[in-house]
Amino acid sequence: MNEQMITNIPEEYRVDEPVPAHEPERQDFFVSLCRNYIEQNLKEGRQLKYAIVTFGCQMNVYDSERLKGVLEKIGYTESSEEDADLVIFNTCTVRENANQRLYGHLGQLKPRKKANPHFMIGLCGCMMQEPSVVAKINTSYSFVDFIFGTFNLHRLPELLFARLHENKRMIEVLPEPKEHVEIKGAKRKYSFKSGVNIMYGCNNFCTYCIVPYVRGRERSRTPEDILQDIRELAADGVTEIMLLGQNVNSYGTNFMEESEVISSNPEYGFPELLEDVCAIPGLVRVRFMTSHPKDLSDKLISVIARNPKVCRHIHLPIQSGSSALLKAMNRHYTKESYLSLVDKIRETLPDVSLTTDIMVGFPGETEEDIDDTIDVVRKAGFDQAFTFIYSPRTGTPAAAMEQLPEDVVKTRFQRLLNVVNEVAHQRCGRFEGLVKEVLVEEKNAQLENFMTGRTEENILVHFPGDEALIGKYIPVLLKESKGFYYLGEAVRK
Repeated sequence: MNEQMITNIPEEYRVDEPVPAHEPERQDFFVSLCRNYIEQNLKEGRQLKYAIVTFGCQMNVYDSERLKGVLEKIGYTESSEEDADLVIFNTCTVRENANQRLYGHLGQLKPRKKANPHFMIGLCGCMMQEPSVVAKINTSYSFVDFIFGTFNLHRLPELLFARLHENKRMIEVLPEPKEHVEIKGAKRKYSFKSGVNIMYGCNNFCTYCIVPYVRGRERSRTPEDILQDIRELAADGVTEIMLLGQNVNSYGTNFMEESEVISSNPEYGFPELLEDVCAIPGLVRVRFMTSHPKDLSDKLISVIARNPKVCRHIHLPIQSGSSALLKAMNRHYTKESYLSLVDKIRETLPDVSLTTDIMVGFPGETEEDIDDTIDVVRKAGFDQAFTFIYSPRTGTPAAAMEQLPEDVVKTRFQRLLNVVNEVAHQRCGRFEGLVKEVLVEEKNAQLENFMTGRTEENILVHFPGDEALIGKYIPVLLKESKGFYYLGEAVRK
């Protein structure tokens, strides 16, 4: 599908102006056309509903919120997957299980699609950037209505309109970004906190990772655009911001457009952006994710230390504690340099919460390599470690390496997990008996009359309360550590 394919617009959808050639006006135009379709259904007594099912990282969650905003502008209302007239799957392809989950969902929807041809299914996100995946969907799941990728999320209204009025499958997956168009008006899960993309793509090319191939090379948004977005969010009641990027520490190495800030300060990078974000009135907390250890600078640690708005939580993926494996992974640091960085962070930020990602089963891994990883876990004292088994991704260098036996990997994984849980339980318990400020997020789903929130260290706290507290910062006595969360009690001021 090319830029000018929509030419024969049916009479019932026509408006009095020509199709705009440029974004975002072009997609606004198709929002209006799709809205006409929704209004026709309303006249016939049908309110059309949508559901977006999200797999993967925080950036996918943020993308889904923006797509929800688009669909609600069109006139759809959100519902469950089971009750929706339109279901969009925003996919992840970092690990094989995410692929299998999608295929499982599609298999379950096939009978529904056959029974109701007006029911629509859309696919987007990282999985769709893999030609082999799109080919499989074309052959095995040909009932999917439209497919788009990571570089053209903003074109959802045009794709949807084309599917509605031409009644044929629409596939538009770009191999690289042609332009960058920010989608405004996201439907946020929380009114009081939001993510903001500060950059897209990745330049690191870790040998196991497919992200640079499906998200593209690094492209940093200009500070002016980011800061304006955050000011608007703060004016709308958002008090906690999470700055998002595959590697926020390399922000600024490749800006999308000319920037007044950059032209006046060519050294402008993530530390400078973080400081400017903290200066925005109305914000209480600022988070960021994710940091690559090779790029986390002394300047950034200093900025965090002198800005109380920056949450004392750093997610610092190590992947492995073995220097030999780290070299094979193309991570550009060693076990020793990682631990030295941890020491430097803890020296400046003694109460910081450090979380990490650890992979087990990378090709060539030995028992000694696992010993090194366990040694790092004990020495670094992670508050939480997201452990997972290596999954070969087609097209990455590691996929062509000799793979390890599954039973060996599972044994090593359990061995590591036992130590991770032991260390995290000890580390999390350090706040027992203290009063910490908690941002109340939601009603607890398991404990009756309990609310759930997070400390600035990103530790979950459950305590008695009511829904009137949601979105507020409440002092809570952390009475009992449960390993990865606390049971607490609100403290009267």
